[in-house]
Amino acid sequence: MKQVIFIVMALVTCLVAMPVSAEPLSMATGYGDMSLESLGFIGFAGLIVNKESVSAAFVSLKTIFNNSFETTDAQWQLTAMKVTSNTSENSYKWLSRFPKMRRWLGDKHFKLLKAFSYTIVNEDWEATVVVDRNDIDDDLLGQYSPQAQDAGYSAKTLPDDIVDELKNKAFTAKCYDKKAFYATDHKVGKLSFSNKGTAPLSNATLAAATASFGAARLAISSITDEEKRSLKLLPGVLEVPPALETIANQLMTNDKLADDKPNPYKGMATVLLNPGIESATQWMLHVTNRPIKPFIFQERKAPVFVSQTSMENDDVFNRKEFKFGAEARAAGGYGLWQMSYGSTGAG
Repeated sequence: MKQVIFIVMALVTCLVAMPVSAEPLSMATGYGDMSLESLGFIGFAGLIVNKESVSAAFVSLKTIFNNSFETTDAQWQLTAMKVTSNTSENSYKWLSRFPKMRRWLGDKHFKLLKAFSYTIVNEDWEATVVVDRNDIDDDLLGQYSPQAQDAGYSAKTLPDDIVDELKNKAFTAKCYDKKAFYATDHKVGKLSFSNKGTAPLSNATLAAATASFGAARLAISSITDEEKRSLKLLPGVLEVPPALETIANQLMTNDKLADDKPNPYKGMATVLLNPGIESATQWMLHVTNRPIKPFIFQERKAPVFVSQTSMENDDVFNRKEFKFGAEARAAGGYGLWQMSYGSTGAG
């Protein structure tokens, strides 16, 4: 027993007496040379879990996240306009006045904004992944790469999710004039217009195609301002769920309808397939060639990569958990109902 104590004390004495500037000490871990300055580690096998190794690991995850974010395509820009927000909420009462030039005769023609109140409040968004400290200790961080990629994908497509929710609720959720976005009785001064239908999208016959796509195109192009001047709106995007993709493509690309009669609607719109549309029968026709779009994506803070890597954090101490993910602040709302027509397709 005395011999064991003597040996241990001798080893300790040697370690303490060794100068800090000594040559690197080769550790029996299989990881090569390591100086005594790096002995603030947690694990003794696999990757050494210290402040530097954790930081390097999460820098790698951030790179994967950013690469996925940059290379992911989103389609919300086709039907929604981006509004940068600098506060907790934005007011859109200006939507009550559709901008249009008029002949200047005499004094300028002033018109006050209507007494509409339409405010979009920013919301917090997040996606978080938990990393077990043991996975870093065992050098298994590579298994989190797909989650980092998916977090980047989810962050890039957040506007798609927000705008899709607007479209799915558009037959009931109210826009700036307190009507449902798709409604049959939108007021413009003393005039009334409809941008809502119920006809199923069809290319079966000329009558069926006219009652669906034809009616939508006519409704939008017939909208005027309160002085009955045409707004000259020409819809160009036909948006459909997967169940209507074939019909929409046939209607927009075929020379003939299903009954072998000439197709007068060929080429009048580009088909936009959107798996985010929940209804199998809902379809929409949009005006997208103007600065103002049918829908609004309001961004307060763009998605950013965030991580919790402090070794002193309670989650690490109590549950051996590190975390990473994305955070953002944004919201969605309805723009000008004049720019879109929606049909439930319910007949």
